[in-house]
Amino acid sequence: MIQFGRGAAPLAVSTAVVALAFGTTASSAADVLNFNIYGPKRAVTRGIETVVAGLNAAANGKVELKIHYGGALGPAKQAPESIKTGGYEGGQLCVGYYPNKLPLLSVMELPFLLPSDLALNAKVQRAVMGHPAVVKEMAGRWNMKYFAPAFLPAYEFMGNRKIEKAADFKGVKVRISGLNAKALQVFGAVPTMVTPPEGYTALERGTIDSFGFPYSYAFGAYKLYEVSKYSTEGVGLGGFMCFQAISLSAWNKIPEAARKLVPDLQAKATDALIKAYAAADAKWIPVFKKRLEVSQFPEAERAKLAEGAAKIWQEWAKQQDARGRPGSQILAFVKAEVAKVMKR
Repeated sequence: MIQFGRGAAPLAVSTAVVALAFGTTASSAADVLNFNIYGPKRAVTRGIETVVAGLNAAANGKVELKIHYGGALGPAKQAPESIKTGGYEGGQLCVGYYPNKLPLLSVMELPFLLPSDLALNAKVQRAVMGHPAVVKEMAGRWNMKYFAPAFLPAYEFMGNRKIEKAADFKGVKVRISGLNAKALQVFGAVPTMVTPPEGYTALERGTIDSFGFPYSYAFGAYKLYEVSKYSTEGVGLGGFMCFQAISLSAWNKIPEAARKLVPDLQAKATDALIKAYAAADAKWIPVFKKRLEVSQFPEAERAKLAEGAAKIWQEWAKQQDARGRPGSQILAFVKAEVAKVMKR
C-alpha cells in the first residue's frame, strides 16, 4: 500500500472492507489519502465523514481516504501549507486562522453578513466556494479545491464574564476572529485568538474571559462549560469560515466515476451536518442551562452590535480592491446570494 502523509489509525472504511465489498485483492493496493482534522470527532466532522464514507465505497479499492483526528498530522494554522506541500492530502481549514492566506474567503467572516439559518448559510457557502475567483485563489496559490462542507452554527459566548448586553463586552478578553472582532471592539472588547484545543486551558487560567464558539456543539465537544460560569443565547454572531479541502494532486487520484458522486455526497454531508448540530443542541443546551447562568441576549442589544456591520463590510472590500483582488465583486456576490436564499 502506498502511504501519503503520516501515521494515525485509519477511520471510516478500511482497505480490507473495501476489498471484500468490491472484490478487489491484496495485489491491487490502494493509494491512501490522509485528511487532517483538528479536534475530536464531533458534529462539524459529520460532513467530511459522510463524503469520505461515500467515496471509499465507490472507489472500488483504488484509493482509500483516511481521517485523522486531533490534528495528528499537523497544527490547524499550517493547513494550507501542509496540503500544498503534500504533508497530507486534505483537511479542515478555517479562514480566520490565516485570513491573508485565503483573503477572498474571509468575506464569509464579516459580521452579521450571512443568514443564521444553517440550511440557508450552507447554500451561500456552496455558491461562494464555486465562484471563479475563489476557485482560482485556492488552486493557484495552494493547489487545492473545496471538498466537503464544514459550515458552523452562529456564535455565542461562554466563559467567566457575564454578558447580557452590548456594553458588557467592555474590557472582556474574548476569543473571536478578526473581522467579527471589529463589531465587538466598538464596545470595548479585547479580541484574543486561541485555537479550540487551547480554549479549555485559556479559560481555566484566565488568559481569556469569554470564548466565542459555534453554539452549542463546540462548547460541549471541548468541555468549555467545565471551566465557565456564564453563557449567552441570542448574540448569533458570525464566526469562522470553515470547510474541507483536498489537494488537486490527491483529487486526481480518485477515480473519475467516484469524483462524479461528490456533488451528491456534499449535499448529503450538508444534511448530516444540520442533523448533527440539532442533535448536539438537544444534548448540550440542557447541560449548559443546568450548570451555567445562561443570559438571553435581547434582540435590541444584538441590533446595536450589528449597527456598524455595513461599514466593516465596505472597509473590507476597499482593502481587498487596493491589493488587486476583486473584493467589491465578491462582497456583492455574497450579498446577492444571501438575498436570493432569504427570498425562498
